[in-house]
Amino acid sequence: MRTRRRGGAPSGAAPYLFLLPALVLFTLFMAVPICYTVYLSLRRTKVSGLGLGRGARTEVFAGLDNYAAAIGDGELWAGWLRVLGYGLMVLFVMLGLALLFALLLDSAHVRLARFSRISIFLPYAVPGVAASLLWGFLYLPSLSPIRQVLDVDLLGAGTVTFSMANVAVWGGTGFNMLVLYTTLRAVPRTYYEAARLDGAGELQIALRIKIPILMPAIILTTVFSVIATVQVFTEPTTLRPLTNTISSTWSPLMKVYRDAFVTGDLYSAAATSIVIAGISLVLSFGFLRVVRERAFGEG
Repeated sequence: MRTRRRGGAPSGAAPYLFLLPALVLFTLFMAVPICYTVYLSLRRTKVSGLGLGRGARTEVFAGLDNYAAAIGDGELWAGWLRVLGYGLMVLFVMLGLALLFALLLDSAHVRLARFSRISIFLPYAVPGVAASLLWGFLYLPSLSPIRQVLDVDLLGAGTVTFSMANVAVWGGTGFNMLVLYTTLRAVPRTYYEAARLDGAGELQIALRIKIPILMPAIILTTVFSVIATVQVFTEPTTLRPLTNTISSTWSPLMKVYRDAFVTGDLYSAAATSIVIAGISLVLSFGFLRVVRERAFGEG
């Protein structure tokens, strides 16, 4: 029989009471908006006559028409191709630097480790819009010291993707480094001492002990980075007023923003956002499945 504490709720209900605020917030700010987006994606506006007057525009059920239009939209897939190239640059460079910095900071011979950690992590604390504006002014031909040294238009058609990737790498490396470094600090030092007694150097310890131990954390940071890359919006939107080489549909989320708030087609934007979410899930779970099959030998 369930016992009741004096003056309080049944003891078995205590965990649910602690979870209640999180569940309420999740329902209000996650579940309800997602359900409403799915609802909008199944609707469309029906125009009667010239579309003037009361009742000329009504909301009707559209079925999967909005999804078919989103999947068949060439602008959306062109945006995905641009994001794919951008994402490959960001993922390899950002995670590679994060791993390198984590290994260096965990080295036995590192100096000024605390200062180095703060310096590498600090860009992550800068809001994305502020970081994009900061780098945007450094990219402007009339102001850029980089342009004077390299004589390259950093906002040109052939270089603007690299410039946006640089902003993402600058801001995201510190967070991923901290995740990997924290994992390394939890490893008992006796592992490294035993390896040194066997004659292993720092490079061998890093390659044969530290990186294998870091694999779960590397997988975690990769999944988070893939999701963030698919949802890239801040960098191209902030840099767009500075150049003519970034279109209003440069990334899939920019197309959703244009459809919803510029052209006013909320129903098409809702369907496109659901398609983007589905592709993000497929990429994330597909990556996890490949990792399990190849790295851990699970079917």
